Amino acid sequence: MVRSGIHVVPFMAPGDVVDVAVEAERIGYDYCVIADEGFRSDVYACLGAIAERTDRIRIGPVTNGYTRHPAVTAAAMATLNVMSGGRALITMLAGGSMVLAPMGIDRERPYRVVADAVDVMRLLWSGEEVTWRGERHTLDGARLGSELVDPAAASIPIWVATRGPMLLRLAGRSAEGVLLTVKPDLGAALEIVAEGAGEAGRAGPQRMYLGRICYTPEMIAEQLSTLPYVLMDSPRRVLRSLGFDEAGIAAVERAADDNDPELLRAHLTDELLARYQVAGTPDECTAGIAALVAEHDLDVIVVDLLSPDLDENIELLHRTHEILSAGRK
Repeated sequence: MVRSGIHVVPFMAPGDVVDVAVEAERIGYDYCVIADEGFRSDVYACLGAIAERTDRIRIGPVTNGYTRHPAVTAAAMATLNVMSGGRALITMLAGGSMVLAPMGIDRERPYRVVADAVDVMRLLWSGEEVTWRGERHTLDGARLGSELVDPAAASIPIWVATRGPMLLRLAGRSAEGVLLTVKPDLGAALEIVAEGAGEAGRAGPQRMYLGRICYTPEMIAEQLSTLPYVLMDSPRRVLRSLGFDEAGIAAVERAADDNDPELLRAHLTDELLARYQVAGTPDECTAGIAALVAEHDLDVIVVDLLSPDLDENIELLHRTHEILSAGRK
């Protein structure tokens, strides 16, 4: 059966983030990943608390190589792996406008940043002293503390969440999982992942879909509010899969250049959201999940939790688990 996970954007109080993860394990989810949003509850503090209160669910951050040096991330992940009894995983992405722009960080050479981060983490998790030079980062006689090094640390899974072709190929070549977020682009994205896997002579990573399953009008409206940021961070291939013509793509690119999501409000429609991800009545969402799993041979479905309200998120956990369980049988 296809496994399930949650992706928590920590708009909640830190304790509520922990409570959501604990409830997710109790219900039966397999994974809990938490967004490293920079100005919100610290991802590693929350994950450490989650590790202490859970036993089975695999946990980790969704982070980038710009706001934290990957050597610091490697040490944080090795710590989490010890605290969780070997349940840590990490998802790397290029970094989005919502996080980088307020810090004045330009998203330059995202492929190289992610690739360097992957190399740095794996080198340090080996436990050896490392002197290494990448294009973005370097190590000079670096070594993790002996208390953080064990065989389990060396095999911490790395997932890559991306829409860009170079990072999709990187995921195919070296990641344990690839997280894809745009429903009509799944087929094209997975073809690029397969090309990377073929270059490396490997079977390829787990195939995962990440999105919010919107089964009420209120959820649809909430999701539309975040869609401009998705569009601004998407390559042209993805925008075309969503139905944008050249004029629409130019509008998205202007909004991205100006970091002004308001420029895209006129493009936000229920029809666009329905193309972007699973939305509709609960029965329609169940059918949509079943179709995605069957068409793309998915291994994992990961659902977004975006509400600042604990009770809403707990209800969403239960309702979404019911939809997932019915849709993946």
